[in-house]
Amino acid sequence: MTSNVVEFIGVYDADSTLLGEISYWIGARLGTTHCSLCELTHGLFTEKREWKECAADLGVPFNTFHRNDAPDDVLASLNGSFPAVLARTTAGLSIILTNQALQGFSGNTADFAQWLSDYLINS
Repeated sequence: MTSNVVEFIGVYDADSTLLGEISYWIGARLGTTHCSLCELTHGLFTEKREWKECAADLGVPFNTFHRNDAPDDVLASLNGSFPAVLARTTAGLSIILTNQALQGFSGNTADFAQWLSDYLINS
């Protein structure tokens, strides 16, 4: 079966500005800020090597945005619910992982990547 997913889109619960990045980094270290998608894709300072490898193996792009730089159609679909992962299909956008679902991976990047692979197979 061929998937009709043409792109995955992840939107972080953080802003892409320098102040936003610094605020998030400090807040995450102090335990006052948390983004379950960031936990899956990023280490202390940069994107996880494991995530880069997993994302490259998906077979469709996995594009990420911050809540302040996501495309308008993505923001409209999310209606302020960050973080999340959406699938863009030939029929449009749909939210496939909410914050609660992302938290369920408990930071396990391999499990997250496997879920995405399985989604592609079953969609």
